[in-house]
Amino acid sequence: MKKENTTKKATRHDWSRFDAMTEEERHAAALADPDAQPLTPENIKHMKRIPQVCMIRRAFRLSQEEFAARFHIPLGTLRDWEQGRKEPDAAARAYLKVIARNPSAVAKALQPAKA
Repeated sequence: MKKENTTKKATRHDWSRFDAMTEEERHAAALADPDAQPLTPENIKHMKRIPQVCMIRRAFRLSQEEFAARFHIPLGTLRDWEQGRKEPDAAARAYLKVIARNPSAVAKALQPAKA
């Protein structure tokens, strides 16, 4: 059983200054923050797209164990990907894309060959 931390104090913020700003002033203040600049199309082009393993798995309504077994992915590897400890390499990213787009073809390809 988890114990709740009762010594933690709630953080209180004074929103009156924010509430007094117009939408334009809020937008200008956000753009003035050097740590929170909006993404430009040029920045987006250079970003690495990584398949969201958890979203793919949940779309099939499978547990981690079921997904790992069905698609022959080590369970520990799947968990590492979903929890962000590791990223899939290029081959794994391609495999995940194929799973997402055509899972029946992957399942058929992974079946044992008939003698």
